[in-house]
Amino acid sequence: MTNDALQDRYDVVVVGGGAAGLNGALMLARSRRAVVVIDAGEPRNASAAAVHGMLGHDGVPPAELLATGRAEVRRYGGHVLTGTVTAVTREVDGFAVTVAGLRTVHARRLLVTTGLVDDLPAIDGLRERWGRDVVHCPYCHGWEVRDRPIGVLATGPMSLHAAQLFRQLSDDVVYFRHLSPQLEDHQAEELAARGIRVVDGAVESLEVTGDRITGVRLADGTVVPREVVAVGTGMVARAEFLDQLGLAPVPHPSGVGVHVPADPTGRTEVPGVWVAGNVTDLSAQVGASAAAGAMAGAVINADLVAEETAAAVRATTAPGGAVAATVSL
Repeated sequence: MTNDALQDRYDVVVVGGGAAGLNGALMLARSRRAVVVIDAGEPRNASAAAVHGMLGHDGVPPAELLATGRAEVRRYGGHVLTGTVTAVTREVDGFAVTVAGLRTVHARRLLVTTGLVDDLPAIDGLRERWGRDVVHCPYCHGWEVRDRPIGVLATGPMSLHAAQLFRQLSDDVVYFRHLSPQLEDHQAEELAARGIRVVDGAVESLEVTGDRITGVRLADGTVVPREVVAVGTGMVARAEFLDQLGLAPVPHPSGVGVHVPADPTGRTEVPGVWVAGNVTDLSAQVGASAAAGAMAGAVINADLVAEETAAAVRATTAPGGAVAATVSL
């Protein structure tokens, strides 16, 4: 990524240059706001071959989508640069944002779209195959693995639901109970009714032959032939730098990870700070993240307009200020 020249002051600093951050910046730049996107260059979907489920962009490589987004932000005067935000502190009129190896810039508002980190189980082979034939989302990857032997690894409260979703895509689905509790009677009944076989025992590793998964090995040495493994991850919001503002990630109500809470527009409990995308909505796909970024960008602009309007009213009604005439008809 080619960096733009970094100014000292912006209306909005966007931390994170994925779909949410770029779409938020696009809305702000089109509203003639001074905006910069600071991106660490570590997208969650870097290992995926394509973006899916996003109307008009289905099948586009993630890097291509981001390159297009950066060009669009710059077209309207927005800035985009590679960097890692290490600190954010409150100032009288906004925030001081420190970028590692560069400098501190100042912003009236902050939009955080840093996404999340997937915490994978400690099973040999999972990380190496992640985003290829180890997948997590039936809507992101399901069509591409349809009709293949799929193994669903139980890792959390949504694993049974995932097994049913992947069963929609393949007649050959195996549920690996791994370290999860014994199934309740109704859960076992539901899996059996859909023809999903349950395999007990801890999973030790993946069998890989010729750069593809061929099976799942249990701790007792048993190998269950599979070509695809679906696994739910622990999803952890990337937002450590917000601790300095008293805004720490908290457990998500679903139990699948930790996020930064916000209202439907992305507004957090800290005045002047918005969030969008996976940093707050752990299950959001690319399209939903982009839409959330657009919403946050529009609301931030409206918030700035309200502040500027209030300042203009104070200036015109202060002693010696010009007062607009009222004409009665």
